[in-house]
Amino acid sequence: MVTVSEAAKTKIVELRNAEGHQDDYQIRVGVLGGGCSGLTYNLEFNSDSKPTDMIFEDKGVKIIVDKKSLLYLAGTILEFSDGLNGKGFQFINPNATRTCGCGESFAV
Repeated sequence: MVTVSEAAKTKIVELRNAEGHQDDYQIRVGVLGGGCSGLTYNLEFNSDSKPTDMIFEDKGVKIIVDKKSLLYLAGTILEFSDGLNGKGFQFINPNATRTCGCGESFAV
């Protein structure tokens, strides 16, 4: 399961409204090959799900994760920070054994 923090929920709703998406647009979270540590996170708005997708809901936000990515993302928290040390979405992933300096790629 993937969960969202209150700060991430607030930013997701703000971005969804700013981009003109309806409430049926969910967040699709996935893992792609690449980055300096081997795997990168993918985060986008999406209104379609496939039969093999897993759909979670946390704090009113629906999250779609494909079956393959779920292996890497189980237990992950989607966080949002707008502090001085960086602004943007962050993945707090208990499965990651190594991350790169920018925090956008990881290894398991």
